[in-house]
Amino acid sequence: MTARAAVRRPVFVAGSLTFAAVLAACISMTTATAQDSLPDYTAIIAAPDRTEADLQTDKRRDPLKFLAFAGARPGMKVLDMGAGGGYSTELMARAVAPAGVAYGQNPADLGERAKTRFEARLKTAAGKNIVSLVRPFDDPVPVDVRDLDLITFLFFYHDTTYMTVDRAEMNRKLYAALKPGGVLHRGSFRAGRRRHVGRQNLPSYRRERAAPRDRSGWLQTRR
Repeated sequence: MTARAAVRRPVFVAGSLTFAAVLAACISMTTATAQDSLPDYTAIIAAPDRTEADLQTDKRRDPLKFLAFAGARPGMKVLDMGAGGGYSTELMARAVAPAGVAYGQNPADLGERAKTRFEARLKTAAGKNIVSLVRPFDDPVPVDVRDLDLITFLFFYHDTTYMTVDRAEMNRKLYAALKPGGVLHRGSFRAGRRRHVGRQNLPSYRRERAAPRDRSGWLQTRR
């Protein structure tokens, strides 16, 4: 080994260590920024303009756990499938405000009670960034709604199994509407430990992330 080569190697190692340190610092800063951008979910739930009906629903839905799990943050584009009266749609709208948007999908044959509640939300300050989508489950979004950050499908997916819904087509269109890396959350109920009539049902959530298509054309999911 020449003296010149011996000098170069320490410089290379030092340069590599410096680059690694800078890279680690950038990753740390990015992580901190992402965490800082999360809204105060506790404050969202405690907002004084939330309705008494929603406060009662909180007791069985545990919205703080759901919001933390979903990770909705300002500026996101979110779709709430089977929005019903809009309870979860409004929570999403509050979390992504002021620049984000929350789409609430409901079928045309939604019951009058739920329809009235949803339409009432659209007229409130909290509902100003909610967009109503009256569409069938297997054709849930118009072509101009795409690159969604997050889709929530809470406590209604199982109902589509006995409805006239092409669930394979519905799933394809939902994943197609997500941006790369977008997330679909499906919520369902699991029974409590006590097995008797009227047993408590507890909310359970599942996360699926859009990933590259496989050879069959289906979107793979990472959970």
